[in-house]
Amino acid sequence: MSDWIGIVWLFVLLIANAFFVGAEFAVISARRSQIEPLAEQGSRSAKTALWAMEHATLMLAMSQLGITICSLLILNVSEPAIHHLLEGPLHLTGWSEAVVSTVAFVITLVLVSYLHVVFGEMVPKNLSFSVPDRAVLLLAPPLVFLARFFRPIIVALNATANGVLRLFGVEPKSEANSTFTLEEVQTIVDQSRREGVLDDASGTLSAAFEFTTKRVHDVAVPMSGLVSLPPTATPGDVERAVARHGFSRYVIVGDDGEPDGYVHLKDVIDLDDDEFDDPLPAKRVRRLVSIYDGTDLEDALATMRRLGTHVARAFDEDGTTTGVIFLEDIIEELVGEVQDATRRG
Repeated sequence: MSDWIGIVWLFVLLIANAFFVGAEFAVISARRSQIEPLAEQGSRSAKTALWAMEHATLMLAMSQLGITICSLLILNVSEPAIHHLLEGPLHLTGWSEAVVSTVAFVITLVLVSYLHVVFGEMVPKNLSFSVPDRAVLLLAPPLVFLARFFRPIIVALNATANGVLRLFGVEPKSEANSTFTLEEVQTIVDQSRREGVLDDASGTLSAAFEFTTKRVHDVAVPMSGLVSLPPTATPGDVERAVARHGFSRYVIVGDDGEPDGYVHLKDVIDLDDDEFDDPLPAKRVRRLVSIYDGTDLEDALATMRRLGTHVARAFDEDGTTTGVIFLEDIIEELVGEVQDATRRG
């Protein structure tokens, strides 16, 4: 092989090495939240990228195998070629053969190492870190193809690596971690606010983080502070309560002091005039669901949304009613004050 063909192979191998490095960092840096919508739209490259992210250890094994082979070939192919090209000019210095050979080797080693580190490692790595979502769509498909072609070798290498990890008590993971924990998100938000790149003047973000730590008993209205109606209440009583207090929903509390249900203004507003002085029809009183007052607020919100109810009874470990929780109060913990459409300011 001529010296110049060796130089050509040097650049080919640098490109191949750059591909494996870029693909490796793209797979572990890309966010599923950015790739999944594209996959749902039918993008084949996005679907392949998701598969690669879900089999990250296999992709890393393929990348490392490719990087290792390219690195070894770069040294074996380029060193003799560059060394030989440098010997001619160096002989003009009058140095001995040993000195010329040593200097040529040192220059070759420095030059090849520089090209390898900068163009074969750092440039593709930084590109994948800068635009991971675009990089994974471009680089994942050929990487997956190679991984499937060399699957027996890759599986064997991966199994060996996983076995070593288990010996040290570490459970291997197949999928790249593309999510943040709540604490990590809160740290990012706090740092962004300190640096002035995020404005949370309304306090919505802070409220969202605090929301995850609250429970039903933190927002439930105690029975002693509840504006309620008796079981004998009439539609007229509901209208008068709305006029007096401004709320649109009222809990019906029985003689035993327990909440039996609740009624909404719209449940009685369509009744005929001759029905306004009669007790509320049973079918117009809505059922109250019961939620343990130690339940996380986000779980209570999910339950009430699933059941389509705006009011629930809160109870303690003994089953005793401790209060009533309103969907409006839960939402206010997230977005701030919510004004009831019928409530006076």
